[in-house]
Amino acid sequence: MSRRSTIIIMILMSIALLGVSVIQFFWIKWSLNIKENNFNNQVYQAINFVKIRLLEDVETKEFYQTYLQQKKGDVHLQNILKGSDGWGKQQLEYELRNNLLLIKPDEFIENIDIKKLDEYLMTELSNQGINIDYEYGIFSKETQSFFILNGNYVAEIGDGSQMSKVQSSPGLRETEYKIPIFDVHDKDEPGYLYLFFPKKTGVLWKEVWKILAVSIFFTGLILFCFLYTLSVIFQQKKTSEIKNDFINNMTHEFKTPIATISLATDSIQSPMIMGNEVKMKKFLGIIKEENRRMLRQVEKVLQMAQIDRKEIALKPTKININELVSQSAHHAELKVTERGGSIDVRLGAKREIIEADQNHVSNIIANLLDNAEKYCPEEPTIIVETHDDKDGVKISITDNGIGIPKESLKHIFEKFYRVHTGNIHDVKGFGLGLSYVKAIVDAHGGRVTVKSEPGKGSTFTLFLPFRPSKREV
Repeated sequence: MSRRSTIIIMILMSIALLGVSVIQFFWIKWSLNIKENNFNNQVYQAINFVKIRLLEDVETKEFYQTYLQQKKGDVHLQNILKGSDGWGKQQLEYELRNNLLLIKPDEFIENIDIKKLDEYLMTELSNQGINIDYEYGIFSKETQSFFILNGNYVAEIGDGSQMSKVQSSPGLRETEYKIPIFDVHDKDEPGYLYLFFPKKTGVLWKEVWKILAVSIFFTGLILFCFLYTLSVIFQQKKTSEIKNDFINNMTHEFKTPIATISLATDSIQSPMIMGNEVKMKKFLGIIKEENRRMLRQVEKVLQMAQIDRKEIALKPTKININELVSQSAHHAELKVTERGGSIDVRLGAKREIIEADQNHVSNIIANLLDNAEKYCPEEPTIIVETHDDKDGVKISITDNGIGIPKESLKHIFEKFYRVHTGNIHDVKGFGLGLSYVKAIVDAHGGRVTVKSEPGKGSTFTLFLPFRPSKREV
């Protein structure tokens, strides 16, 4: 898949995910608003019924009768009373209420029966399907405080014969649910009924939390699939690049010895060479060496295949790690000295006998020494050291090469991964060396670490226990 196609897919999937998330957000918000509007309507309907029942209260009607007795000689009142229709009676009631409130507005509030008020609220809210905790109060306009609060008298009106120390909550004073008790002109209205639900938000969210949870789950599932798809795309892209790089490197590694063998074979077939025993041996030696070279490359690939299938089997024997390191350094010294470099071997390990697979340990040390020489642009200076450790031996190999960038350090032990070497184009390989090193060290129950700084060199440190522990490769 091309880079452009990958970017287009990422953009389209991001837009789709964002669109779904936005739709879900507004849908949940819309659902919550509907729930709140329905709740508000039910509350106002309930408190309006409470107000009606308060006005129909027997004690309140007694005020009307008293006022009628006081106004018997009023001609206007008599005319209204003679009306036969219901509208005339409603008009009378409205006027009586207003006139009485103008005379004694607080007597209406003072005369409210708190037990009946509590009963009315409980009944009407239950009728509306509202069964959550609430607070209520009757607010007096004259005193600018609550006269009745949650079934208690809490302020002085009139003679102040009924009192309580109950305090109103800030939520009740700031509630959105309040209505005038007697529906007169605002300046003449003696009091208001306040109602507050402390757990309203929780109740509303309780109605939509299942929808929200399902929405979050599926949005998260889509996000997971999106990220997983991106991961697969990038992994496939990386695998494709690695595959191409591996094929190119393998082709080069095999092409050179094959070409050399072909030339040597052609030379041997020449009549001039066939009669020259010295030259025949020389060309046969070249063929043999190049054949060994190809076999080593094939062996690397086969070893990694065994490691992938977890088929690698160690053959631990007692070995002297100092001697093994010294021999490996001696074998690598020829290439190093040819380039004007040097290898400094410092054998500091005192407990030098360990149990390990000699062949594999020798190979991984040779790999690290080979890398140290290859990645030095000038005269290689390599330091090989052994140290005692609590549970085994440490082997460190330090070079003055090009170093490894920080972003590449976490990838260098991956199969087929090769660090970009800048201007060094003659360094070839399959990218299997360090992955092989780590696999063998892990198989022994050890560990490998690296410290590197670009332009200054690298230090690879191997820890091998005295005895290999059982550990998956």
